[in-house]
Amino acid sequence: MAEVRVGLGFDVHPPAEEPRPLSLGGVRFEGEPGLAGHSDGDAVCHALADALLGAAGLGDIGQHFPEDDPLIAGIAGLELLSKTVSLVRTSGFVPSSADLTVIAERPAISPRRDEIRRSLAAALGIEPGRVSVKATRPEGLGLSGDGVGCIAVALLSGS
Repeated sequence: MAEVRVGLGFDVHPPAEEPRPLSLGGVRFEGEPGLAGHSDGDAVCHALADALLGAAGLGDIGQHFPEDDPLIAGIAGLELLSKTVSLVRTSGFVPSSADLTVIAERPAISPRRDEIRRSLAAALGIEPGRVSVKATRPEGLGLSGDGVGCIAVALLSGS
């Protein structure tokens, strides 16, 4: 019987001080302010990458993609996620499903939900129906303005 593992990931990014595009789950949100970070600030991809790494017992995103590494400066969230999936597969596991909750006042996620699901599913190598993307507002509890957070749960199977 295949081994099943679950991992939890969380990431949050404040708004960028300099103008830059906003990408969430590998989907660009035109006209929205971007997020700060050594990478592109895609909190959705980063949270999912951490969930995958945790489930596989491979540490965390900072261990594999440290902020002081010039080779990953500005790396796109989907590229980082794809590299993470390769690490997970090399360790003997494959993604089975993912569930994500985006925490932000803006942008509105629901109009782009299916696009984000397809983008993440492609990076994971699974069907879009195995990826769930939801959103909620922080209701004044800290993520004010244009910051974005994300909680992700990933399910892996392996031998």
